Amino acid sequence: MQGKTGRARLAAATVMVVALGACSASYRTHGYMPPEDELQQIVPGVDTQASVEDLIGVPNASGVRDNSGFYYIETEMRHFAWRRPEIMDRQILAITFDQAGIVDNISTYGLEDGRVVPITRRVTKSTDGEIGFIRKLFGNIGGLDASQLLGGQ
Repeated sequence: MQGKTGRARLAAATVMVVALGACSASYRTHGYMPPEDELQQIVPGVDTQASVEDLIGVPNASGVRDNSGFYYIETEMRHFAWRRPEIMDRQILAITFDQAGIVDNISTYGLEDGRVVPITRRVTKSTDGEIGFIRKLFGNIGGLDASQLLGGQ
């Protein structure tokens, strides 16, 4: 009898350890932030977009209009059980360029600089994709005049 209760206690303890281990938070880092020693090598007024890419790598994002800047973004997320992931830290490195493509400024922003910067991708949706091929094909039937088809005036 003593052996069965000992095994039951061991099984119960194992289940408790596994259950408690499943409740621990996990942390993930998304994105890329160049190391400080590489950033020290960038010289404003001298380096170009190409030399920055060669030195610290391709950016996570770049300026939408006229490639005015490179943005390196690193986010630390906390995942806990069923809860929505929580942003623990976010660092943004912004390297701006002048009209000639020369480094103008290097700035670093974090959560302490203000509110969380939402990272989203926006895609403009075309309505053409919603119209089927058959609908496009027969869409102009009502616009045709029978006299035009028969060559009349």
